[in-house]
Amino acid sequence: MASFSTLSDIDLDKQVETLTRELAGLKKALAKRGGAYYQEGRDATLDTYSDIAERLRDAMPAIRKQGRVIEKSARDHPAAAAAVGLVVLGLAASLLFSRR
Repeated sequence: MASFSTLSDIDLDKQVETLTRELAGLKKALAKRGGAYYQEGRDATLDTYSDIAERLRDAMPAIRKQGRVIEKSARDHPAAAAAVGLVVLGLAASLLFSRR
């Protein structure tokens, strides 16, 4: 007749084997779900990137035109351009240092 400690060891071994199998099944299920979530996130990112790239491509002529206008204005009024640049730099610095 087996002693009580031997029966407990057998039960524990069976439980460990069962838990090991369940854990392996959970790992497989998690890997499948993780792969699906990764693919969905990747697809969403690519769609967003494509949308932004298309909008930027459509807006580039207007952006270039405004850049030329700003450049011409800065060449015509260098003191005002320098003052605006210093104000923008000061605002950026104050925002940067106010977060500390």
